[in-house]
Amino acid sequence: MDTTRLQGIAQRLRGHLEAKHQAREAALTLCREAIRLAANAIRAAHRGEFGEAWGLLTGAQGRLAEARATLAPHPDILYSGFFHDAAKEVAEAAITIALLSGAPLPEPEDLGVEAQAYLNGLGEAVGELRRHLLDSLRLGDLPRCERTLAAMSDIYDLLVTMDYPEAVTGGLRRTTDGVRAVLERTRGDFTMAFVQRRLEERLDHLRHLLG
Repeated sequence: MDTTRLQGIAQRLRGHLEAKHQAREAALTLCREAIRLAANAIRAAHRGEFGEAWGLLTGAQGRLAEARATLAPHPDILYSGFFHDAAKEVAEAAITIALLSGAPLPEPEDLGVEAQAYLNGLGEAVGELRRHLLDSLRLGDLPRCERTLAAMSDIYDLLVTMDYPEAVTGGLRRTTDGVRAVLERTRGDFTMAFVQRRLEERLDHLRHLLG
């Protein structure tokens, strides 16, 4: 065996793997930062601090774009999983902020995410909408609750039409099943609160009539 040639091949492959490893580590850090910023953006949106929420989202999108550029020479890592998870979190944050603030729903291209990440992010946003609805319920804002419940239902109606294999959709079926469970539970909570509110209003009206 030509050991010199073998060593040369090994050295070249070692350099290739080292570059791949360094790119992966850098992208992992960027994706973690994107997820953290996206989570903080959602929290700000629930507080009604939409200026801060959009600013945090912009930071998350920047980290995601940087991670994509870092992994561009290594598509096997780019599509291995953790980048998709970060993209999904960014999509969830953007969709949640838009729905809570009344802004237009962002397009996948605006966010720099693929269809799979966008659809899964759309499904994950339903959980945030449930939280928003329950907060509105505690405040007695039933019209807002109704609008939020309608948005949750619209999202579910869309997701169930995406009937493709899991390998194509990035686990969307599991996400859709979760959305259905959240929607049913939320609809039940809202219906009970709605009936109770109407009963209280009628009792108040009756007391007023009886003087």
